[in-house]
Amino acid sequence: MKKHIVCLGDSNTHGYSASPDDCADGPLLRFNEEERWTCLLGKQLGEDYLVLEEGLSGRTTVFSDPLYEGLSALGYLFPCLTSHEPVSLLVVMLGTNDTKERFHVSAECISLGMERLVRAARNIECWGGKQPNILIVAPPPIGEGVYQSAVSETMGRGCVEKSRELARYYAQVAERQHAHFLDAAPYAEFNTIDCMHLTRKGHRMLAEKLAEVVRGLA
Repeated sequence: MKKHIVCLGDSNTHGYSASPDDCADGPLLRFNEEERWTCLLGKQLGEDYLVLEEGLSGRTTVFSDPLYEGLSALGYLFPCLTSHEPVSLLVVMLGTNDTKERFHVSAECISLGMERLVRAARNIECWGGKQPNILIVAPPPIGEGVYQSAVSETMGRGCVEKSRELARYYAQVAERQHAHFLDAAPYAEFNTIDCMHLTRKGHRMLAEKLAEVVRGLA
C-alpha cells in the first residue's frame, strides 16, 4: 500500500485563487490539479505516496464559526483520519481563519486550539499500528494589505498581528506534542489582492519544500 499523506487545511489547501488571472480555470477561482500544492506534492513524491486533499475554505482549528456550520477541524478529525487509514503522515496547516475578529481569541489561544487538535489526532487509531506522525505547518502571516481589501470587514481588526505570532507558538506546540514543525512563510507567496491566499507560484514553492520535508518523515 502507498503511504497516505493527509493534508488537513483551509482554503489554501483547497486551492482558492483570489485572482482569475493567476489560475488556469479563472472563473472557478480555484487552482486546478496542475497548480495546487497538494497535487504538486503528490507528483513530486512519486508513486509510493498518496496525497489526500482535505481542504475547506473557512476551516479553523477548533473554533465553531457563528456564521457557518462545520468549519471546526476538531469535529471532522475522526471521520477524516479513519477514512484514510492507515495514515503515514498528517500535515496540518490551519490558523489563518482563527485570527478573524469574530472569534475573539489571541495567537496563543489559537495555538492551544492547534494543540488540542494534535492531541486528538494522536489518540485516533488510524496510524496502522505505528506511532502518530504529525507535521504542523504555520501558515504565512497575513499581509497588511488585507485591511484595504474586500475581506477587511469579515477578517476584522488584529488578524495580521495575530497571524505573525502563530509560527512561534506553533513551534512550541510541536515540541510539547512530539510533532514536526515547518514555518511556511519563507516557502510561500501570498497574492496582493487579499494578502492571505497563495499565488500559483506560492503553491509551487510550498509543494517543493514539503516534498523535501515529507520524504524525511514518511
